[in-house]
Amino acid sequence: MIGTILLLLPWATPASKPLSIIDALFTATSAVCVTGLIVADTAKDFTVFGQTIVLILIQIGGLGYATLVTMLLLTIGRQIGLRDRLMMAEALSSLNLQGLIPFIKTIVLWTFMLELLGAMFLSIRFLQDYPIGQAFYHGAFQAISAFNNAGFSSFSTNLIAYQTDLRVNLIVPILIILGGLGFIVLLDVAQIFRGERHRLQAHSKLVLVMTAFLIVGGALSLLLLEWNNPKTLGDLPIIDKVLVGTFHAISARTAGFNTVDLSQLGNSSLYLIVIFMFIGGSPGGTAGGIKTTTFGIIGMFVWTTLRHREDVNFFWCRVPTLVVHRALALAILAMFLLTVFTHLLSMVETHPFLSLLFEVASALGTTGYSVGNGGVLSLSASLTSVGKFVIILCMFIGRFGPLLLGLGSFQEKERRLYRFPESKVSIC
Repeated sequence: MIGTILLLLPWATPASKPLSIIDALFTATSAVCVTGLIVADTAKDFTVFGQTIVLILIQIGGLGYATLVTMLLLTIGRQIGLRDRLMMAEALSSLNLQGLIPFIKTIVLWTFMLELLGAMFLSIRFLQDYPIGQAFYHGAFQAISAFNNAGFSSFSTNLIAYQTDLRVNLIVPILIILGGLGFIVLLDVAQIFRGERHRLQAHSKLVLVMTAFLIVGGALSLLLLEWNNPKTLGDLPIIDKVLVGTFHAISARTAGFNTVDLSQLGNSSLYLIVIFMFIGGSPGGTAGGIKTTTFGIIGMFVWTTLRHREDVNFFWCRVPTLVVHRALALAILAMFLLTVFTHLLSMVETHPFLSLLFEVASALGTTGYSVGNGGVLSLSASLTSVGKFVIILCMFIGRFGPLLLGLGSFQEKERRLYRFPESKVSIC
C-alpha cells in the first residue's frame, strides 16, 4: 500500500502521464512480489524518483519481509522469540533454527555484495553506450532486478538491444542463478570452498542437480522448438542461438528478462515456458514457483511408485514422508490455482486462451514473462480493471502463498487415540 501511494505522487511520473490507482497498485505489487509484469513503461512512464521507488520495492521483496523484520528487531534491541524464529526459518527455508540470526545477517551482506559486483560489471559494459552516471544507474538497476529475479528493466525493450552481447548474457544469468539457488545452497557451497564442510547437504545436492537439469533441458528444448523460427532464433548464428536459448531457459523459470519478443514464440515454446514458470526457482532464494526441490521430489516419488517401492531416496538419503506430502499438496494446490485464475480471467477478457494462461502462470510463478500488449508492456496493460486485479491477486498468492502453507506446519498437530481401518479403493 505504501508503494502504491508513493507511485501516485506527482514526482513519480511525468506530469503528462499520471498513473491510475489500479496501475500504481499493480506496479507496486509486481515490484514487491519480484514479478516483473508491467502496465507502465518503467523507462519512460516513471521519473528517476518513480524508478527508485520500484527498485526499493524490488529489494524489499527480494530480501523478504522476514529478513527485514529481523534486522529491524535487532536494530531496536527486541528479543526474537521461538515463534518468530520458526516463522523466519520457514520464510527463508532455513533447515534449522541454530544460527538463524547470523544466517540472516549473512544473507543481507551477500545480497548487497553480489548486487554491487553485478552492477560494477554491467556498468563497465554500459559505459560503451551511456555517460558514466547513466551507465552506473542502468548497471545497478539491472543487477538488483536480476539478483532478485524481478525482471524489471530500466530499458523500454528489456534486454532485447543486448540480445547477442556476451557480457550481458553472462552477467545477468549468473545473477539470476545466484539469486534463485537460495542462500542455504550458496552458504553450503561457500563452506565447501573454505574447508569448513567436506560434503554438500542433501538439500543443496538436489537443488544443484535440478537447476542444472532444468537449465540444460530447457535450453535444448527451446533451441529445438525455435531453431528455424525467423522471428526469434532463426536468423541468428549458431553460437548466438545457443546464447539466447540458454538465457531464456534460465530467465523463464522466474526472472522475467527477455532478449527476444516473446509474442513471436511458437505455441509449443510458450507452453513449455508455462511449465518452467510453474516450477520456478529454489527454496530460500528470491525466486517463485513451486520450487525445484518440490518438482524433484514429486518426480522421484512417481519413479518410486512405478517401481513399487515405498521410500523416496536420493543421494543415499530418504526424503521424509511428510515432506513428500507437502510437495504433493503444494503442486496440486498450485495447479488448482492456475486453473481457477485462468478460468476467471478468460471470463472477463477476450484475449487468446494461451496468452491468458501464460499471464496467470507468470503472475503465480512471479516470473514477469508476457506475450505483451503489442508494444513494450505486458498483456496485463490491456486487461480490464477486473482482469488486472486478478493478476494482482495471483502475484500476491504466488509470492506469499507457499510461505503461508509452510507456516501451517508449525501448528500443533491433532493427536488421535485411534485410527480408522484401511479400505481398498480403486483408482484405475
